[in-house]
Amino acid sequence: MRKGGGHGGRRGDARQEGPVQGPRPAQAHRHASDLVRVAGLHAVQALFARDPARIERLFLLPARRDAAQPILAALSRARRPWREVGEEELARVAGSAMHGGIVAVARPRPVGRFDPASVAAWAARGRPVLVLDGVSNPHNLGAIARSAAFLGVERMVLSGHPAQAMPSDAAYRVAEGGLDLLEMWRADDLPAALAALGRHFRVVATALACDARPLAEVPRDRPVAIVLGNEERGLGRATLEACAMVARIPGSGLVQSLNVAATAAIAIHHFAQPR
Repeated sequence: MRKGGGHGGRRGDARQEGPVQGPRPAQAHRHASDLVRVAGLHAVQALFARDPARIERLFLLPARRDAAQPILAALSRARRPWREVGEEELARVAGSAMHGGIVAVARPRPVGRFDPASVAAWAARGRPVLVLDGVSNPHNLGAIARSAAFLGVERMVLSGHPAQAMPSDAAYRVAEGGLDLLEMWRADDLPAALAALGRHFRVVATALACDARPLAEVPRDRPVAIVLGNEERGLGRATLEACAMVARIPGSGLVQSLNVAATAAIAIHHFAQPR
């Protein structure tokens, strides 16, 4: 059985037995800036199911070989390199000890440009849409994507805010495949995008404003677009003014607020329930 396939070894080596002579792990750690490292079996499987051609190369522990066999076979057919490595080497490839035994070096998920003409079709699905305006921590982006995918959200709109996190190594690691299960769109003019969404969705900002209404009081006559802001500064005035209403999650009052990823999970769960 072939242990690998693809480029990186001496010319003509692709058919030889044994591990592929691809990039050494230390070299893979210095991958091009336009590539990301997707770590963990569920995340790599989601990437492979969505768009296997994005995988440039793959590294894994021997213990993951059976679970990854369909991926390895596809990479060999495409002449893309893969290697079995040890724990220490895989941690260097991943840039973290939290690698789940397998790491794909891949092109990141494309983020499309928001198209107002698509909004009516989105609303017809009846699912909430997430809008992130300046959520800057990649771990929060990953956690939000994971919750969204788990709860059945299909789309997420990212603003052109200069602080807005985009898909990255850390975001992919935390998302556990969620970033490859969502359609992602970029809206450079977010107030205009919210106006377009407002023709078919109820656009609801999440904030601690004194006039914010509890989630339970948000009318459910149409699907909801949930708008979340920056971890430190929240939502800007232009974004808030473009929302139909502001909602909050009632709490005990002992702690001022929730992390934005926790807020997203609770709001998605609430609005994803049947009306």
